[in-house]
Amino acid sequence: MHQESLFEQATHEPLASRMRPQTLDQIVGQQHLLAPNQMLRRLIDADRVPSMILWGPPGVGKTTLARVIARHTKSEFISFSAVTSGIKEIKELMVSERSYLSMRFIASTRHSRMHFCLTFLPYVENGSIVLIGATTENPSFEINSALLSRYRVFVLQPLSTDDLQKMLQRAAQTGFARPIQIDDRLLRQVAIFADGDARTALNTLEMLVDNGKVDENGRLTAADNLLEQLLGHKTLKYDKKGEQHYNLISALHKSMRNSDVDAAIYWLTRMLDGGEDPLYIARRLVRFASEDIGLADTNALNVAVNVYQACQFLGMPECNVHLTECVIYLATTPKSNAVYAATQKVQEDVEKTANEPVPLQIRNGTTKLMKELGYGKDYQYAHDTAAKMTAMETMPANLVGHQYYYPTEQGNEIRFKRRLAQIKNWKRQHRNDDGRTQ
Repeated sequence: MHQESLFEQATHEPLASRMRPQTLDQIVGQQHLLAPNQMLRRLIDADRVPSMILWGPPGVGKTTLARVIARHTKSEFISFSAVTSGIKEIKELMVSERSYLSMRFIASTRHSRMHFCLTFLPYVENGSIVLIGATTENPSFEINSALLSRYRVFVLQPLSTDDLQKMLQRAAQTGFARPIQIDDRLLRQVAIFADGDARTALNTLEMLVDNGKVDENGRLTAADNLLEQLLGHKTLKYDKKGEQHYNLISALHKSMRNSDVDAAIYWLTRMLDGGEDPLYIARRLVRFASEDIGLADTNALNVAVNVYQACQFLGMPECNVHLTECVIYLATTPKSNAVYAATQKVQEDVEKTANEPVPLQIRNGTTKLMKELGYGKDYQYAHDTAAKMTAMETMPANLVGHQYYYPTEQGNEIRFKRRLAQIKNWKRQHRNDDGRTQ
């Protein structure tokens, strides 16, 4: 009988279910755990799988990995959900499965809540089951330390855009009633949109094919407009982990540095519209406030930190106005990189001079031996002087006279420049050859 639909499957399973990996080698990503030389892979291959918690964001294959481990080790697999199953049901099932306890089986729980782990703990400790908890939440907050010590925690990472694109290519070839030819550019956009989530990527692909037109050669045609509708107004020309990510943050930073306020607002909005994490942008603004403004406007750092906190409280889309406010402030305020230059210049001396000894006069002489060795001798307490400073040398002997901070005359920094000149002049006038105050 002719198959009219590309999705006519015996079980009408969703694509994400049809493409579920059956072996370790079919699992996309997680090579830090599953590569041949990694600990989890070695434990699985040696059939010494411990009870564990798989912790990671949605759609990275936590439950799938548990199923594959069970299949690989020839274990019975039983799945529980903390959302739909209660403790009573678990205990009843464990009793009804008692005849199977001579065989190993893996119990996988979606969400490692403490009461779930407590319920399974006796069976884990007597070796009846291997428990694999799958959770998106930090186990440190969900399980107390005594329970957590009985489980090995493995962290699953979001899938890379490249991994997702390869998975989508395979799904297009093998996941439908016949192979579908889809432009790699469109698959790349779907992969970027999924943001590390395999389930989202496969669901989007399924909707794209289901609602698109496939010609007699199996090629998906006229899919650009359809993809834009499926993904919303973001057409995904922005890859948060790719070159465009770095190009746009560079454009934002350099526009603010050049006091081009409108350009800075534009690049900020481009990043937000592309789905960039607002906290990432806010962190870069905090850095900019010290690197490119510094003491020219000491309020710039306050503004940036306050906006970072506002982004934490509100998130997108509400915090876009706070980020814009900060960008305008940073772009228009006086600029100085003197603080940043000082950190670079002093780093050179630190690397060259290694472990210069602390001058004896500013060491703490807390024991009799230290005092006998001269620790703290000739120390001068600045608060005991009228000027609230002394001419005592506090620089290592080999670096006396080295200067790192060269203040500009931009904005408020001119005050620091004048004050620094006063300090240096006073110390020159009051310093003897031995470095003591006259």
